Amino acid sequence: KVPEGPRSRHLEEVKELLVKATRKRVRDVLVAEKHKLELEIKNQPLPKPKDVVEEEKSSLGGYTVKINNYGWDQSDKFIKIYISLNGVQKLPAENVQVNFTERSFDLLVKNLNGKNYTMTFNNLLKPISVEGSSRKVILHQSCHLIPPP
Repeated sequence: KVPEGPRSRHLEEVKELLVKATRKRVRDVLVAEKHKLELEIKNQPLPKPKDVVEEEKSSLGGYTVKINNYGWDQSDKFIKIYISLNGVQKLPAENVQVNFTERSFDLLVKNLNGKNYTMTFNNLLKPISVEGSSRKVILHQSCHLIPPP
């Protein structure tokens, strides 16, 4: 049985379109999309039981701030996301959690100055290597540039 969710609904629609498609090129595109969605569904993490989710929420404490300000650097082999959070390098490693899937990632920073911080990227343009993905917390020195008058 296919798990419920947006991907499974997309998959069902692609299957319906495949039945109706008559042109080879259209069928090829739909078959490729069908395989991609099936792989994503197979690789998506199983939903956590409700009691575990509730326990995690209650263990967070404070309130959660959505991270909207970030830097981005990209090459042929790597994508780097830069996020500045004052004091994050002082947190225990387990307070900075990142979960990667083939087409998404989410970040949770717990209990930083009484707040939790979260960032989620879904539907990445291309698949990423889950095994090759990592996170790095570094001390960042601020630099202020003042243009001449």
